[in-house]
Amino acid sequence: MLKELLSTVLAKYKRYIWLVVAFQAVQSIAGLYLPTVNADIIDNGVVKNDLPYIWQMGGVMLAVTIVQITFSIGAVYYGSKVAMGFGRDVRRSLFHQVNDFSSREVAQFGAPSLITRITNDVQQVQMLVLMTCTLLLAAPFTTIGGVVLAMQQDLGLSRILVVAMPILAITLAAIIMSMVPTFRLMQERIDRINVILREQLTGIRVLRAFVREPEETERFRLANQAVTETALRGGRLQSLMFPTATLFINISSVAVVWFGSDRIAEGVMQPGAMIAFLTYLTQILMSVMMATWMAALLPRASVSAERIQEVLHTPSSVVISASAITELSRTAELNFNNVGFHYPGAEEPVLKDINFTVRAGQTMAVIGSTGSGKTTLVNLVTRLFDATAGSVVLDGVDVRDLAPEALWSRVGIVPQKPYLFSGTIASNLQYGKDDATEEEMWEALRVAQAEDFVRAMPGGLNAVIAQGGTNVSGGQRQRLAIARALIRHPEIYLFDDSFSALDLTTDAQLRAALKPLAQNAVVLVVAQRVSTIRDADQILVLEDGECVGLGTHDELTATCPTYQEIVDSQAAVNGDEL
Repeated sequence: MLKELLSTVLAKYKRYIWLVVAFQAVQSIAGLYLPTVNADIIDNGVVKNDLPYIWQMGGVMLAVTIVQITFSIGAVYYGSKVAMGFGRDVRRSLFHQVNDFSSREVAQFGAPSLITRITNDVQQVQMLVLMTCTLLLAAPFTTIGGVVLAMQQDLGLSRILVVAMPILAITLAAIIMSMVPTFRLMQERIDRINVILREQLTGIRVLRAFVREPEETERFRLANQAVTETALRGGRLQSLMFPTATLFINISSVAVVWFGSDRIAEGVMQPGAMIAFLTYLTQILMSVMMATWMAALLPRASVSAERIQEVLHTPSSVVISASAITELSRTAELNFNNVGFHYPGAEEPVLKDINFTVRAGQTMAVIGSTGSGKTTLVNLVTRLFDATAGSVVLDGVDVRDLAPEALWSRVGIVPQKPYLFSGTIASNLQYGKDDATEEEMWEALRVAQAEDFVRAMPGGLNAVIAQGGTNVSGGQRQRLAIARALIRHPEIYLFDDSFSALDLTTDAQLRAALKPLAQNAVVLVVAQRVSTIRDADQILVLEDGECVGLGTHDELTATCPTYQEIVDSQAAVNGDEL
């Protein structure tokens, strides 16, 4: 999974990566040149007390250092461009992939997990790319060049490298391998804490109403503690790496001084050569340590890459046809032909053999008990799900053969849970129509029975709406959502229990104002109140996903026991409502 993501980086940012490699090569070679110059100063300038030579070589060292700094800055600059560009591209791909998901895939992953994958998981892989470009690419040049130059200084002492390098690499690799399960668990627990936090922020009113703050505080504390413990466990393992590497470097340095002193005493080695060898040894082992430390990022990055690829490789159950139809007639006719829907893994279908036809100017109402499949039926029209049996046909074309834009441009939907976006009333209405004028907005608000309270709000159309519409009441939120659907004048209106928060008077006024606006459109209304749907041209009665009645209010009252039971129960509760 990680290899696939990194290959994408290599393919797209090849030019920048080659620049980073070149800069890192120059930086490493310059760094390897310094110990040789230092050895010459010790063996030639210092011993002979040749100050001009020392100043001359010191100037060379300064120049090399400036070159090293310059190319190091260049490597970091282009490495950052690669890493940041990679993060941007992956986040964009994830965002578009999630936008293409049907409700099934969103529910499968869960919104908190998708948020974590788009933010935290991408950041982990992005950090690996950045560290690779700024640290890891220099390691091979330093290691190989350092080994060659160290052997030139003294071949006998090079046996220390043969022992130290493999032991250091194996020891650090063992530490890294033990981190993998810890970081995998870390990402899962971050998902969990996001779930709890999202629930608590969204349901803050419910928590306060039921005085559940202490219990929820404890639930968050436990989840937070679990993340902390996992992070500490990973941190402890990671903290072993630098002390371990430092221990090996110091032991190796002691060995070089120990054996090098003997070789100097024997006259087979110069003091400057030993200092140079010691510097090369430190550079080599530091490179090995940095490369292995980079590998410490691999466990968490690989886990994150798996989670990213899991999203990218999950196809949407709503497949867009390669030869999708983009143009339709304007007759606005909706047909359900033996439609059924079955959730994956469910024992029973949600909908079975649903058949009806709604033509322009007609209203189809759907009523039934909770869980009877009403919302699922509406979602099949907009292709939030695809029917698993039969077909949903719009103007003679199966919706699965339509381009999404061609379908959605003809539909105005008010979901069961109306959602408003942060911004203003005007910006929310413009979700329905980008170029809506003020006159069109006020007309939509008038039909939705929202004009009066909007005019009373500070700013009118420019009144601020909080995220989710939490600063307006449920009824106001519902009416604004209805206005958002009305403003686009679609051929199909879908109202999924969209009048439940309205009082009876407002409900009746809204339906009366809607009639002339929807006289050439299909209207599909899901409702719980009989008073809302009794004047519909057809009423579909659902029970356990099956159609148990289809007809007018009077016909169903006489022939459908389920509908009669609903009517009687509401009449008993509401008296003269019906």
